[in-house]
Amino acid sequence: MSVIVKNLSKKYGSQLALDDVSFSAEKGQITGFLGPNGAGKSTTMKIATGFVPATSGSIEIAGLDVSKHPLETKRKIGYLAEHNPLYLDMYVHEYLSFVASIYGLKNTKARSIEMVEKVGLVREQNKKIGALSKGYRQRVGLAQALIHDPEVLVLDEPLTGLDPNQIVEIRSLIKDLGQDKTVIFSTHIMQEVQFLCDRVVIINKGKIVADKSLAELKNVGQDRKVVHIELATVFDANSLRAMDGVLEVVELTQKEAKVYYSDQVDIRPELFKWANESGNSLLSLKVDEDSLESIFRQLTMSS
Repeated sequence: MSVIVKNLSKKYGSQLALDDVSFSAEKGQITGFLGPNGAGKSTTMKIATGFVPATSGSIEIAGLDVSKHPLETKRKIGYLAEHNPLYLDMYVHEYLSFVASIYGLKNTKARSIEMVEKVGLVREQNKKIGALSKGYRQRVGLAQALIHDPEVLVLDEPLTGLDPNQIVEIRSLIKDLGQDKTVIFSTHIMQEVQFLCDRVVIINKGKIVADKSLAELKNVGQDRKVVHIELATVFDANSLRAMDGVLEVVELTQKEAKVYYSDQVDIRPELFKWANESGNSLLSLKVDEDSLESIFRQLTMSS
């Protein structure tokens, strides 16, 4: 079960919200859909789930065009919207049974009970939705997205409002679901991208600026590498800067530094040699990576 977005554009009046967007997501893969506020994430998700029509281009769910086969594709998709619209005067089981009946499920009560257990709502199951905290309402939204066992999950900010313990539980659930479903989810939490995503698509100002595996994304713009070194005694930064391949030395303390060097060389053996010849000792040497936050800023601030 794949999701294929082809040359998707969307205009609201004279404003171009999406500009020729194309990407795909596959079964057994969790795709993180990232971007700054107003970049076009929610618009793309609304088009994918049939809530908003595209101006041009298309989205296919298992080979079916969403605009031409709206009912068939809706049956295949579970959708948690960004603002998670719920009927606040309904009880949890009442609401989930109602959603199950819309999908034509036969044993709505049994399915509701199963979902309550799956998303961790057992303690709150006898309450009205309006009496729940934001985090538990988010769980109700996730339960309704899962209740018909969809092949594709589209989750817009699914971790919003959850406390740290809840995040761990729902993260684990999403990870499990990603093993046999196609999962597309948006988030602003880079740590969750690190934990969950197989692939990352980044959108900025309505255009795709990155579509890579997580490993590939971490190497964006990496024409230089960096190591964090700690020495036993005070070191001579100028002699370190003179070493072949060294591009920059940032002194953190009198005994610590970050050493930036060309990706064409591996200076680690030379660092040990330099320290020894200087009458010093390397206590630690750690290869650093640019954080996902840093890469995200590079891609969304420069385009």
